[in-house]
Amino acid sequence: MVKQELSKYQVKLIEFVKNKVARAVSDYKMIDDGDKVLVAVSGGKDSLVLLETLAIYRRYKRKSYTLEAVHVDMDDVPYSIDRDFLNDFGKQLDVKVNFLNHTAGLDNRGKKAACFVCSWSRRKALFQYAQEHGFQKLAFGHHLDDAVETLILNMAYHGNISSIPGKLKMFDGLIYNIRPLILLTNKDTQEYAHIRHYPQLKQNCPFEDATKRSTARKLIESLEEIHPKARYNLFQSMTNIDEEYLP
Repeated sequence: MVKQELSKYQVKLIEFVKNKVARAVSDYKMIDDGDKVLVAVSGGKDSLVLLETLAIYRRYKRKSYTLEAVHVDMDDVPYSIDRDFLNDFGKQLDVKVNFLNHTAGLDNRGKKAACFVCSWSRRKALFQYAQEHGFQKLAFGHHLDDAVETLILNMAYHGNISSIPGKLKMFDGLIYNIRPLILLTNKDTQEYAHIRHYPQLKQNCPFEDATKRSTARKLIESLEEIHPKARYNLFQSMTNIDEEYLP
């Protein structure tokens, strides 16, 4: 990370992001004393923000927990990260970074979307690694925008109201998925990453824009033209359900 003189706005933004992560961890009861927490690091900005803020949280909070990171390299998906940077980044944060090689199986995906198959294969590898190494918590870099987009997609395509929870029990409680960035927007993490001078991926995934999420994203932006707080209100609506006024 590049050392630099920060403006008042940049200092305020950094503190804002750190405080939102601390609040999310506390409100959703994401981390307990003695936990082993594994951070899924794709190499993108969100996962780097997640890793850094959890390392900072560990340093200044009374909770004692083990923190490691893991990157799953999909052999048949043409994108790549800077491994040297990620290793150095982990050393600066006092976090061990592990690397796994895995195959998504895109050649045999049939009519399934490449992103769905890749994501499913990556999750399988992450869960297996977490179980084999005794991690109780698996942290993902999903943020508020991801949750709102998922809400809209599930309503439109599946006819149900569901999204990405801040904390989710998996395998009868053997592992919990946690999302410490859930109270932050994409803009928040983008600005934080810019201040920290995180590097871009060496090669971006060719499938990243060919998803239904881009359509949901445009819909949310259209709603913000009607009401500036539409994004936040959609997120808040998931915990403010008035059943009396539902069919």
